[in-house]
Amino acid sequence: MAINTDKNSYTIIFAVIMVLVVGSLLAGFSSGLKPMITVNMEAEKKQNILYAINVNGNEGEGDVTFISTDIVSEEFSKYITKQYVIEGAKVTENSEAYLIDIKKEGTKAKKEGYVRKLPIMVGEKDGKEIYVVPVRGKGLWDAIWGFVAMDKSMTIQGVYFDHKAETPGLGAEIKQRYFMDDFTGESFLNGNAFEGIKVAKGNNDPLNSDKTDYEVDALAGATITGDGVAAMLKKDVRMYMPYFQTLK
Repeated sequence: MAINTDKNSYTIIFAVIMVLVVGSLLAGFSSGLKPMITVNMEAEKKQNILYAINVNGNEGEGDVTFISTDIVSEEFSKYITKQYVIEGAKVTENSEAYLIDIKKEGTKAKKEGYVRKLPIMVGEKDGKEIYVVPVRGKGLWDAIWGFVAMDKSMTIQGVYFDHKAETPGLGAEIKQRYFMDDFTGESFLNGNAFEGIKVAKGNNDPLNSDKTDYEVDALAGATITGDGVAAMLKKDVRMYMPYFQTLK
């Protein structure tokens, strides 16, 4: 018996079957690729953290080159000596603190009574102890994030920034070397008070030689993204202030 392919019912049944088949195939692919995706995400976080403490593959003056994925875990274990999770007054050692999703923690923290988990990675480079914290904020179009490496005095030793959808040539420049390098040497503390660091339009120190003004030069045409970086640093790094006070 021939099937009448001109009937509406045939078209609907065929479409439903195709949706089910394609959906099942995609679900299978997604499930099969999930372990690989997880490994890649973990490697990327390690690369970003190492970049913040100046462990990278940079050669040229403007390079932003990460440690390769085939050695990143080894290098991470070499330079990151301890990891902690801060929950209020409690500090717990946790070898996977770097995996904590600070976006989710920020959402949970809005619920009354929830104590936010703050990850901090402690490393050693060139004989100096370095503390790395993650940051996340809002740019012009979408999320911005990164890692900030500091010494005990909360003076920046290095940073790494990234974004989801900032404008190429403008806000997207936050992940360029010339911008990130400006933060090295800047301090978050003014005496014993937390000051933060402004991304200042009209800054009178374009070469960023003054490390006591709590400012870095803004990106041309990217005022909102720059303000987002400054707000992100002030909001997230400030939460670690009680921990750093215990180090004095």
